[in-house]
Amino acid sequence: MRAAEARLGSLPLPTPLVPASAGERKIFLKLENLQPTGSFKIRPIGSAVLAKPAAALARGIYTCSSGNSAVALAWMAQRARIPATAIVTEAAPEVKLARLRSLGARIVPVSFAAWWRAVEERHLAGEAGVYIDAVRDPAALAANGALGLEILAQRPELEAIFVPFGGGALACGIACAVRALGARARVIVCELEGAQPFSAALRAGRIVSTESETGFISGVGMPTLLPEMWPLARELLAGTLTVSLAEVAGAIRHLVEQHHVIAEGAGALPVAAALSGRHPYRTLCALVSGGNLDPAMLSTILSGGIPR
Repeated sequence: MRAAEARLGSLPLPTPLVPASAGERKIFLKLENLQPTGSFKIRPIGSAVLAKPAAALARGIYTCSSGNSAVALAWMAQRARIPATAIVTEAAPEVKLARLRSLGARIVPVSFAAWWRAVEERHLAGEAGVYIDAVRDPAALAANGALGLEILAQRPELEAIFVPFGGGALACGIACAVRALGARARVIVCELEGAQPFSAALRAGRIVSTESETGFISGVGMPTLLPEMWPLARELLAGTLTVSLAEVAGAIRHLVEQHHVIAEGAGALPVAAALSGRHPYRTLCALVSGGNLDPAMLSTILSGGIPR
């Protein structure tokens, strides 16, 4: 984790941990939406890219991503002056596709089945360059751990850290930091009622396939877990909380109106869970993992609706 900090240097911002209004509870917002790419992904993607020899990257880099990992990849590629390719699903959010185009990335849309197969294999036939894995690459996981170190340096007294669950590397990396420091904070996974692969695995005691109804939210709620992540997640993560799409929309609205913060759906998941009150924690951090939200969706939410 310290090596990842050194490798990244000043690329990621040391983001603030700011108090949120929540009655008697002390909720702190970790504002990773303020990163140059709009999400925490600059940390794991940046670390994974920088850990590889420069000569190996000359033909370019690519990744499979619903948006934020690809944006971070394109940002790193532009900085290194090498080609970047984003393998996206057909349902990728337009706001993230537009950012990819602005960064000069090549975009390859594929079916979800082909996308998930490429994620599992860390390879897509016909693609040149180096595949960058934001979940299972040790350098990426260590960078998420470095984020955990940053949170605990800011608030060592935290009882819990609420984190969204996509591939699992963010939550597991932060939990590694908690364990390494001997901190008392418990890392709690936040999932949607209609898409909860980690909760389902915990109930079954093994990885299972689940339904995935994520609505307007991208980057979380995959149909199943990556097998490499299950042993780590089962050992390190302290539990789960589930919230509804309406609660996430309410959290986004709350963040804008009360704190002037824009969060995308996945980034607002932990805030929704923290505000729900369905937990015993009095002092906690809600990780706002990203802020790349489509303006039309934001308008709908601020008007009291839930985007389709």
